[in-house]
Amino acid sequence: MTAVRLLVRAGAGLLAGLVGGLAMTLVMLVSRSLLGISPPLEMIPDRFAPTLTIEQFFALIVQYGGYNELKQFGVSAVLAGQLAVAALLGLVYGLVDRNPSPPSPLSRARERGRRSHWLLGGAVAVLWVASLAILWPTLPTSFIGLPPTLAAPVTALGLLVAYATYGLVLALAYGELTRPGKPDGARGAMATSIGRRALLVGGFGAALTLGTGVLARRLWDLASFAYDGARFWGPLTPITPNDLFYVVTKNVVDPGVERNVWRLEIGGLVERPRSYSFTEITALASTVQETTLMCISNGVGDALMSNARWTGIPLRTLLDAAGPHPGGIEALLRGADGYTDTIPLAKALDPSTLVVFEMNGEPLPRIHGYPVRLIVPGMYGEKNVKWVTGIEIVDHDVKGFYEQQGWGPDFEIPIRSRFYEPDLSEPIRLGAVVGLRGIVFGGDKGISRAEVSLDGGQSWQPAELEYPGTRLSWAIWRYQWRPELAGEYFLAVRGFDASGAPQPAEDRGIVPSGGRGYHRITVSVVA
Repeated sequence: MTAVRLLVRAGAGLLAGLVGGLAMTLVMLVSRSLLGISPPLEMIPDRFAPTLTIEQFFALIVQYGGYNELKQFGVSAVLAGQLAVAALLGLVYGLVDRNPSPPSPLSRARERGRRSHWLLGGAVAVLWVASLAILWPTLPTSFIGLPPTLAAPVTALGLLVAYATYGLVLALAYGELTRPGKPDGARGAMATSIGRRALLVGGFGAALTLGTGVLARRLWDLASFAYDGARFWGPLTPITPNDLFYVVTKNVVDPGVERNVWRLEIGGLVERPRSYSFTEITALASTVQETTLMCISNGVGDALMSNARWTGIPLRTLLDAAGPHPGGIEALLRGADGYTDTIPLAKALDPSTLVVFEMNGEPLPRIHGYPVRLIVPGMYGEKNVKWVTGIEIVDHDVKGFYEQQGWGPDFEIPIRSRFYEPDLSEPIRLGAVVGLRGIVFGGDKGISRAEVSLDGGQSWQPAELEYPGTRLSWAIWRYQWRPELAGEYFLAVRGFDASGAPQPAEDRGIVPSGGRGYHRITVSVVA
């Protein structure tokens, strides 16, 4: 094979591989949009994020300027890598195709076809099997809400179709680029013919790029970047409106679950495994429960917490119907987005742990877990799994998505309190009456009282519980303050749970078991 022929085949393989990669990406995005099949663009970051340590995780967040920016980088990097690997495999395909020219174009085409069949078939099979092995923990992801046992094979089939599309388009494009010209054609005419074929294949690639861009833009418009990390800053009311409720999500695009497709599987170490439809869940006797949620990343003085009234059924109802085995110790929870976490079986059987379908009297918003999520009072938000599709009783400790990074092992919320109102960033006038307000939260232990300090914690004054809340929710406190002297004041607030236990005074950062300590602010009073 001459150097020119080798160069032509390499170039043809490279272009054909890139076009095949674009076709594969388009198929993946169509499957994601219509069938909820998670593509490698989302599965690969989800597969490897839990393998990072907390320190590595936060270092990357800092490096890329935020969690959303890190997620954008992850998706972009996988997309670029996917296309680069597709082009590289096409290049290898072109270089391997070194068969000498048979005496006739027909026999040449047949020979190449036989070799191409085995080469591409083998490559697609190896790529598919390797992907299944690497991405195995994320295969149960189904953004339309298929249960885990069905989602995994559907995802595997979706990958196979996408990879087969890559192989088919690569073969067709390469064959078009390298098909023999007329034997008696002049070199210039042959060059023109090759250029036309390259233009035709490149045009097809451009059309694929356009289609991919349209679907990618649609998904981008649904992306979580606009709301992930949204905090509740007020106005402070007992119940947080749905549109002001804090939001944290690992996803680039949250699930758009189809209610009629969604199922909740109860399985594992149970006597009677069962799958529930949405209609079956909502037909059971429901309860309304006020519960506050708080993220484990909610530092002292931060606002990643909110309060709502949730309508649902006790998880215990479903577990009792399934009949857990005596050896079960944890409930493994799965979300439609591939997220996993665990709670102790005793907590799963607590009557206050709910499978909910309404939030403040309305169907769950998409970003808060529609159609069904878990509410696990007293435990950080990551345990309150959204878009829940599977609950499995296990007899050993299983690490959840973030727990694998090193979060925990304590996920119970300590007493927390903070100032909310008014905004005291500007100086206040001497003699003015300042109505201080804020929240105090005891996880699932209730609140008995709150106290405010005006001297940095040396002395404390009782605050009024304007809204006492419930055992599972925050309370709202208020304190009327009239400064008697100008100067700087160092304010602090603390709470006591229903048993009278005080809020921990020592400061602790959010890593690895959530922050705690007093919320302190400095206020300037001017004459």
